[in-house]
Amino acid sequence: MPEQLSASVDCFLDTLRFARNASGHTVANYSIDLSQFVEYAVARGVSSMRDVDSRIIRSFLRDLVGYGYAKTSAARKLSTIRSLCSFLVERQELKVDPSASVRGPRLPGRLPRALSRGDAKRLVEAVPEDDHAARDSAVLELLYGCGLRIAEVVGLTWDAVDLGERWLRILGKGDKERMVPMGRYAVCSLELWKRECSCLSQGRDLPDIPGATFVFPGKGDSPMTVRTVARIVDRAALKAGIPGVTPHVLRHSYATHMLEGGASIRVLQELLGHESIVTTQRYVTVTADRLRESYIRAHPRAKEGD
Repeated sequence: MPEQLSASVDCFLDTLRFARNASGHTVANYSIDLSQFVEYAVARGVSSMRDVDSRIIRSFLRDLVGYGYAKTSAARKLSTIRSLCSFLVERQELKVDPSASVRGPRLPGRLPRALSRGDAKRLVEAVPEDDHAARDSAVLELLYGCGLRIAEVVGLTWDAVDLGERWLRILGKGDKERMVPMGRYAVCSLELWKRECSCLSQGRDLPDIPGATFVFPGKGDSPMTVRTVARIVDRAALKAGIPGVTPHVLRHSYATHMLEGGASIRVLQELLGHESIVTTQRYVTVTADRLRESYIRAHPRAKEGD
């Protein structure tokens, strides 16, 4: 990589890491995206960011999609390039942002699927009766009953679980902490699973489990993998006869049912751990039936015979 390009990218990544306190995961993703773009640009004669123009960025995005990348991946990489360019404009290393006029690939307007209340209840109760039943039940309750992301489930430790007060302390995206309440079913499932963990851990009683221990341990000192969580959902969905269910579907079902039950969009934003309310608004859909019912109930000209 040419020295000037390398210096610009390294400075940007260091600012993310140290000045903006971005998570290691975020910095790593930015680094991968920028390395790919820089390699593409260098092959086309670019030696510094001053040589980058909108045509190169558009060409890069076009080729990504042509190579088989999803449009969402291309859009994310464009966002990374824009962040770098904006940073360099602020530092006056660039006079004009070359990415400003670049439009990202048009993304499909698909919305996450939500289960009906009845299907969600059937699924979380459809735990296969085997040696993993207590664990699997707790996992499903956290996904649907608390709306956790799959990474938040596997990263959960016992010192972040308050069974008495029914609270979870969740470390979400960007290492931002939030408090999530638990319902009776989630608490009961976690109590049962903790009791089983105590028995498995050399017969120790509940209070003796170290607080930093993962709620769902995997091999060695590692937590359970996200693939295992996906398999737990798959098994329950198969038993319940509900195809196409993923952990994300359960999180979206939680959000949709909260909204339908009267929760405000602001409250939902906090519970889901969304930095922007725009994300929550796109994430949650109000069903056509609910819109129709609300209209009929609220508007004086909606009722038949009026």
